[in-house]
Amino acid sequence: MSPDSVLSIGELAERAGVTVKTVRFYSDRGLLPEAARSSGGHRRYRLEALDRLRLIRSLRSLDLPVTDVARILDQEDALEDVIAGRLSEVGSQLTALRWREAALQLLRDCPAEERADRLRLVGSMAAPPSTAALVRFWRRWLPPRLPARLVSVVLEQAVPQPPADPAPAQVLAFARLHALASGVHPGADHCQPAAHRPGPGFRPAVLYDGLGEAYALAAPYVRAGRPAREGEALDCFVASYARSSGARDTPAFRRGLARQLAVEARIDRYWQLTAEATGSPEPTAGAADDWLRTALYAEVSRTAR
Repeated sequence: MSPDSVLSIGELAERAGVTVKTVRFYSDRGLLPEAARSSGGHRRYRLEALDRLRLIRSLRSLDLPVTDVARILDQEDALEDVIAGRLSEVGSQLTALRWREAALQLLRDCPAEERADRLRLVGSMAAPPSTAALVRFWRRWLPPRLPARLVSVVLEQAVPQPPADPAPAQVLAFARLHALASGVHPGADHCQPAAHRPGPGFRPAVLYDGLGEAYALAAPYVRAGRPAREGEALDCFVASYARSSGARDTPAFRRGLARQLAVEARIDRYWQLTAEATGSPEPTAGAADDWLRTALYAEVSRTAR
């Protein structure tokens, strides 16, 4: 058959191994241009339509929508973009399936008396979970007028990202974290500590800049499991509170700060669940804060004797 030969819709369908209905479908959507129509109004196609139809079938076998197939056929450089987009979609679908699988394993393996509670927790959370509730939790918790750059730093440190392939225990931790941040459990204390609340002359940016530095200094000790101790990290921690309130770092200030921090509302449960949800060996900001508080209490107790 010469390149100028034409094929009927039936011949094209037979050569391509598809139905006439399939050829008509792609033709009607502009993916398979006709060469002409017979005197009886029947469709006719040039021989190159066979290669085009085979390409369309290959693209559709990858589950690409017709609109993306049209882009690839019309634009030479569209294939790479379409493939990248499809890979991203498939990756998201696989992540969702892994979360559902882990959730099902969690429910299957838990004691029967805990199943209803865990089902309620897991059922209230998307798969994979959204971090929007956690972000809102911290935006309410942080002091007003905190610069945007510091808000971003805190959110990056405090809001865990869901793993792509979670273990059942991580699904449970994320579900509990989501419930805590959403206020599902009555009595969950989300109160802003008094030392972080706005007051005359209070400078929240100074406090949070300093706390970030203090946590970084304490992190190696926390990671190594070393007991809380006096030193540069503790000095930085106390100085952050002193500078933010316009006070001097004195023994009296340290005693007052220790008393205040000892009775303030804590979010230890949040940090515990964050560590469980991520499975990361890196200490959380909450773990560093606990270490520094313990060091402060020990120092104040020692000097008070």
